[in-house]
Amino acid sequence: MQPDGRRISEAPADGDQRTGRAPVSRLTVFGWAVAAAGGVAAVAVAAMTLYSVRSVLIKAVIGLFLAISLDPPVRWMVGRGARRGHAVAIIFLTTLVLTALFLWAFLPPLLSQGTGLTSDSPGYLAHLRRQSPALARLDDRFHLLEHITAWTRTMLDRAGHNAWAYGQRAMGAVSSALLVGVLTIYFMLDLPRIRKGLVAAFPQRHRRKADDAVAVVADKVGSYMIGNFAISAIAGVATFVALTALQVPFAVPLAVFVALTDLLPMIGATLGAVVCIVAALATTDLWPNTIVVALFFVVYQQLENYLIAPRVLRNAVQMSALAVLLAALIGGTLLGLIGALMAIPIAAAIKAITVPALRTRRQDSLTTTLETPGPGS
Repeated sequence: MQPDGRRISEAPADGDQRTGRAPVSRLTVFGWAVAAAGGVAAVAVAAMTLYSVRSVLIKAVIGLFLAISLDPPVRWMVGRGARRGHAVAIIFLTTLVLTALFLWAFLPPLLSQGTGLTSDSPGYLAHLRRQSPALARLDDRFHLLEHITAWTRTMLDRAGHNAWAYGQRAMGAVSSALLVGVLTIYFMLDLPRIRKGLVAAFPQRHRRKADDAVAVVADKVGSYMIGNFAISAIAGVATFVALTALQVPFAVPLAVFVALTDLLPMIGATLGAVVCIVAALATTDLWPNTIVVALFFVVYQQLENYLIAPRVLRNAVQMSALAVLLAALIGGTLLGLIGALMAIPIAAAIKAITVPALRTRRQDSLTTTLETPGPGS
């Protein structure tokens, strides 16, 4: 005690003299370190597990996407009294029959004409050189046709020597397609249950909005994919008819190529048209065959852009060209062609969900601002 009567406070023997708290023991620090290390190890094991099964997960995602894409006709049949299992069986068998008919009708000429196009390419390239003086001058400077011919022969030699490897790849592609098909069927059967489980994961007050969002995603994805495949099929059939009428060789592989490239947004139709025009120029005369082929693609693309696509995709969300391009690039980088096809309807569905929500929030904010009295009222 001091002379003035005040008691001297004793500092704690251990710990912080300012706070009086006991120091953290070494055992506690060790426990925290063990918990942190365990958490990092668990995350690492989960990441390694996901990475090791990434191929299966990608196939599952593709199967779920295809199931959502095929769900609109299934729901249409269910709405008219059919059982879901029967509707899924009808859709699956119809798709299988159409695919088998397509392969039976077009696969033999596709293989034969595709092989002929590859093996006879030097002669067609020489014909193309005679048709185009500009290409002849360019070839004299850079020897393009010589390099293309050498590359074609190398590819044919590799195909002959690596037939077993190509066969193994083909069998792997077939098995992957079968797995995706089986997963698609199971997803189609359990899609209502999956939807209910997804909505039930949200809190009670948000389940109504979550159910509406899931319905929007299913509708937009399904309508876009079915419409996109329908437009692609129309483009392929129209190309086949036009090339056959103009007596352009290799009409089947060129039409299939146009149908595949037409699935790609923005650049796909132009890419298919350019390849067909070059093939017509290399295999036929400039007039009238090649000129008429070019005119056909110009006219058809206008019809597709302003007549066919708006009618087929009338339920799809309109997106800007930049948004479509970015979505396709991101999806293509992740999953290739399938990713590019999946990214566009998903982005459209996200837009369909977020734009009304942002508009409602903006209106609510404006209403609150108008109803709030000012400081002078």
